[in-house]
Parts: sequence; structure tokens; C-alpha cells
Amino acid sequence: MADEHDAHAPIPVPEQLELSAEDVKPAMEAILMATDDPLHAADFARVLGCPLDEATRLLAELADDYDAQGRGFELRHTARGWQYASRGKFESIVSHFVTDGQTAKLSQAALEALAIIAYKQPVTRAQVAAIRGVNSDGVIRSLSVRGLIRTMGEDEESHATLLGTSALFLDYMGIESLQQLPPLAPFLPSQSAANSDDAARLEEQG
Repeated sequence: MADEHDAHAPIPVPEQLELSAEDVKPAMEAILMATDDPLHAADFARVLGCPLDEATRLLAELADDYDAQGRGFELRHTARGWQYASRGKFESIVSHFVTDGQTAKLSQAALEALAIIAYKQPVTRAQVAAIRGVNSDGVIRSLSVRGLIRTMGEDEESHATLLGTSALFLDYMGIESLQQLPPLAPFLPSQSAANSDDAARLEEQG
């Protein structure tokens, strides 16, 4: 059985990462900025190749740094893990900003994200971002605050939060169920048009 020293032995860093000791904490910040869901210290230890206790210490240091600097956000630690969040004292201001003018039309980005969620639900933030080709956390947060989308549990494999549309969305659409959503086919390019595009691309390449 491995002894205590072995249990805390550094995890080899994949060669392609080439992380120095000084890069580990900034790398944690980069990962936290990119993730959709809370992460545990063990997740950072595995990816960055540092001992678990070291990952825990560095995360706590980051949280203390933000507190000491009086930043508008904080690194919050809950039972679900570590995640960036607006500092509590500013939450009412952030909520007001997000909901300001919510009766106005949705932005193009918000409409894109809402359409993806409506037709692909249940879907994760990462899947929405992959389809749109851009980070969608901001528009998803806005849709959530407006009450147009809701959480639908967790994905079994990734444990990421699943998203779907709400009853308010149905009200705004003037429908009683998702089965009444208009079909996508009329909005998709025809097969002949797609073939023409493919032929044009091949001709350009040739």
C-alpha cells in the first residue's frame, strides 16, 4: 500500500504543458475563467500536475488575493467546488445591470443561444458554446436571469449543468409545449444549395 509521501507525490505534468512553478497559479485562473461549472482541487491537481494539497493551498491563496485587493469578484468555494462569482455586496448591482431593459428585444447572441437551447435541450453551456463557436456564459446568464431558461439536472458523464427552456419561454412564444416549436427545416439551406457551395469550394481549391 502506498505510504503518505506517495499519496502526495507530484503528478507528472504532460510534456506539452511545459508549466513552471510560477505558471501554476495563473494557469488555475485561466481554467477558472474558461469553465462552466465549479471545479475541485483534485481537478486542478490532475490537469496541472501538482500535489493535491498544493492545489488546495494555491486556490485558497487566489481567494485571499482577490479579497485583499477588493476585487468585484471572488473565488468562491462551496460543496460543489471552486468557481468565480460576483462579490456578494455587488450582486444587486449586477442583477440590475443584467435585467436592465429586459423588455427590449434580445440581442442576436442571446437569440442564437436561446434557439440552440430550445431545439437541443437538455444541453450544457459547453455544448452551446461549441455550436456557436464562442463563449456563451454571458448570454446564458442573461437568459437565466430573464427567466427564459432553467437548469435540468446534470450531465451523467461531464457532471455539467444541463439547460432547458422555461414555462415563461413557452408563454413568450405563445405555445403550450416544445412540440409546437416551428420546424427548423425551412430555415436550413437546401441540399442542392449545399452541394453547389461544396462544388464551388472544390473548384476554388482546384
